[in-house]
This record gives sequence, structure tokens and C-alpha cells, in this order.
Amino acid sequence: MPAANIKPTLAMSSVGFTYPSTGFAMQIDRFDLGVGERVFLRGPSGSGKTTFLSLATGLLAADTGEISITGQLMPKRAAGRDALRAGAIGIIHQQFNLLPYLDTLSNVLLPLAFGRAAESKDNIDDARDLLEQLGVQAHLHNVPARALSVGQQQRVAIARALLGKPALVVADEPTSALDGETRDAFLDVLFTCVDDARSSLLMVSHDPVIGERFERAIDLCDVAQISMGQAA
Repeated sequence: MPAANIKPTLAMSSVGFTYPSTGFAMQIDRFDLGVGERVFLRGPSGSGKTTFLSLATGLLAADTGEISITGQLMPKRAAGRDALRAGAIGIIHQQFNLLPYLDTLSNVLLPLAFGRAAESKDNIDDARDLLEQLGVQAHLHNVPARALSVGQQQRVAIARALLGKPALVVADEPTSALDGETRDAFLDVLFTCVDDARSSLLMVSHDPVIGERFERAIDLCDVAQISMGQAA
């Protein structure tokens, strides 16, 4: 738990959410992610892990309760949530979500279009530096994402999430399609980059083996009560 005088990177309190179309409901009494902490959230497929992350990052709006990022309350309006997410949160999606027709560098810079920071020469240089630190060499920076290997796409996704050193990085099942050796290599790179950026990390997965690599591993059912219907 974070020290009393330091606001957690992510704080969720008395959060309630319901999918009206299915009746699926989630209630989160309390969840905190400390500054620089790495937390693994596990649960079976369909248990609500993606819903939890979507609430934490403002992709979904909670019906009740409060969510804050480094002490800043998550806005109710979609535009406000988008701005907060763009400025303070990096997301690594399950399938990496690179735009196949954009080149590598443009994919990394894409969050800047949504407000994390104005695109500038410094940001472009930072993006290039991140890519090279991750082993994506300069000759690949202008290559379309569809031409990259899976391992290279992983590293581009990490660079995109970490550009601008966001306070919070979330990863939604990023290793689900990887074999054990590739998974471990991905986690090694991710942890190093997150630590260098001094970001907090929240990862969700159904793979319990991954939890052994984290400082704190918790079950979704211990922090969220689920009722009715189905969820992602």
C-alpha cells in the first residue's frame, strides 16, 4: 500500500457498473495501485477483467463511486476521460492494436494525437530512442507495422504505451498468444521499461504463471463482486 502522504497512481472506491443490455454488474469496494507498483490481476476468461481495466482507464464510465489517477478524479464526460487517459495512461492491448498501414514510428506517436502531448521533435526523438532501446532498430522505423514480426510488434506496443512516461501502464492479456519463452522475454522487456519510466503497472491475465513475476498478484474476485450476465 502507498504511504499515507502519497496519492496512489490508481484509486477506485465504491465503484459500480452495469451493462444494461446483459445485466452484468461489477462492484469494486476499494482498489489501490501504488506509485511504481507492479500488480497482476488474474481471473478466468469472461470473468470481467477487461471490464475492470476499462473502468480503471476511463474507457467505460462508472455508474457510481470514484476513480482517480494520481489524485485526479476521472471525469464523467467522455471527452474529459479521453484527455486524462491520453495524458496519464499507457495501454498495451491483447493484440497490440497497431495500425497495420502506419509505419512503426507513426504507431508509437499515435497517442499524441489524442492529447498526451503535442507532437514535437523532442517527442519524435524520444519515440526513436524508445524503439532502439527495445531492440527495434532505425531501419525498421519507417516500415509498415504489418511487416513486423510478432516480437517486434510487442516492442512497438510497449514503446507506444510508455511514450511520455505515463503514470499508469495497463496491459490486457498481452501474452495470451505467446509461448513460454516469448512470454518471459516480453515480460523482461516490459518490466525494465516500466521501471525506467517510473510508471505503475497493472496487468490482467488468466495465466497464473505470470503472477509469479509480479510484486503483488490478486484474484479479480477478491477486489470486485460480479453478478448476472457475461462480460469481456
